Amino acid sequence: MTKVNLSLPEVQIREIRINSITGFQGRAEELVNCSRCGLKDNTRSFTQCVGCATSKAACMTILVQDGAVISHGPVGCSSCYHEFAFTYRVNSPLRGVEKPTQRRIYSTNLTENDTVYGGNVKLAKAIREVYERTRPKVIFVLTTCAVGIIGDDVESVCDEAEEELGVPVAAVFCEGFRSTVWTTGFDAGYHGIARKVIKPPRKRREDMINVINFWGSDVFADWFAPFGAKPNYITPYSTVESLASSSEAAATVQACSTLGSYLGAVLEQEFGVPELPTAPPYGIVQTDRWFRALGRLLRKEEIAERVIGEKKAEYIPKIEALKARFKEIAAGRPLTAYVTGGAAHGHALLSVLGELGIQAAGAAIFHHDPLFDNGEPGNDQLAQRVRDYGDVPNFNVCNKQEFELVNVLNRLRPDLLLARHGGMTLWGAKLGIPSLLIGDEHYSMGYEGLIHYGERILETLENDEFVKNLASHAVNPYTKWWLKQAPNTFLAKKERSL
Repeated sequence: MTKVNLSLPEVQIREIRINSITGFQGRAEELVNCSRCGLKDNTRSFTQCVGCATSKAACMTILVQDGAVISHGPVGCSSCYHEFAFTYRVNSPLRGVEKPTQRRIYSTNLTENDTVYGGNVKLAKAIREVYERTRPKVIFVLTTCAVGIIGDDVESVCDEAEEELGVPVAAVFCEGFRSTVWTTGFDAGYHGIARKVIKPPRKRREDMINVINFWGSDVFADWFAPFGAKPNYITPYSTVESLASSSEAAATVQACSTLGSYLGAVLEQEFGVPELPTAPPYGIVQTDRWFRALGRLLRKEEIAERVIGEKKAEYIPKIEALKARFKEIAAGRPLTAYVTGGAAHGHALLSVLGELGIQAAGAAIFHHDPLFDNGEPGNDQLAQRVRDYGDVPNFNVCNKQEFELVNVLNRLRPDLLLARHGGMTLWGAKLGIPSLLIGDEHYSMGYEGLIHYGERILETLENDEFVKNLASHAVNPYTKWWLKQAPNTFLAKKERSL
């Protein structure tokens, strides 16, 4: 188990903390076995694009209802923040926010002159101005590469401002060059929240369960009700009060272990909130495990068994009907699909395919965590996918290298492309492959989630005229030379174990 240290201003990066990697090409089972005996990353001699940790930290802080965010750096580094303001306006009503307010997003707008003489004074002034304008209950200061290079003392400036203003001012160290695994930005955001916002528990609340998630629809309220509890969602749409009291919850569960790995460990080790020691509920087998683990943790096993029985009686016949429909479409051959997405949710979608009887032709997963911060083998979704539904060939770990995705899709030509992130389905559609993007990570969860997602897959497969027409007119930006190469051409020779 990772030992967290909230006395340090910066979170330890994932490459060091849990040995995360961004380069692998092979089979899923091979990766699982390598992860057990030691795993070394494989670098690329050519990289088209990468994600940035700053945007991931922004995702976790901008959506705090009564907070404000300052990007300390050149104004261009905050150019991606608007997407989270849009997300807030569109999705917050789904989670009970009756009147979504404008997001409080600012930049210190460092110039070339500031990189020579330092930006501390400019930052201190910005914090005071943001406080006077908006009166937030917390201010998050997100660092950028420029600030990391010139060495601004962001922590001291934030501490001084906090003492003066009387509200938490959290420094979030999320420079893009700090880590090759951009999900370290999630950890940086949560580290700042844990250090400055979460308070020691005054009591233990058996009626509240923390849910670490993105912005999915509210499915947990229905699931927790039989156990006499309600979800406390963190952090999208949280308030400072709900974050501060998260230390009092009876347990913590996750919608995505990639996202919540670090915060789950912090809540357990620093505040005594036990983390559910099993992966999120995607697929029938794992949903059974999840409810039983929740029942054991809450000491309400009989309720868990009742919930499992009732839900399976309602949904299993519908799931079987969907599986039969997919067999009809396949007409005697395997129906195939390719998955692209972040690590844990990508693994979850592979399990959903296995449950629906659709063959996984391969996957492009943006990074790989051999083990999460809690050290629990039960959280290894990829291992469970392999064990429950079989191996996945053409398993590629890549940090959004779209040139590799296009190469693989052109070779495999699956019946369907499933994506979690915006912009990825374009490549399948250009090749005439029916492509489905669903941003709600809760949409495929649980027994009912298989119905929801399965029906959308069915709809996508049965309405393929658009992608067929697009493929006949689209121009592929990649050369014929590249499409003839092996997808891992630019990936260094594998080092399977240490």
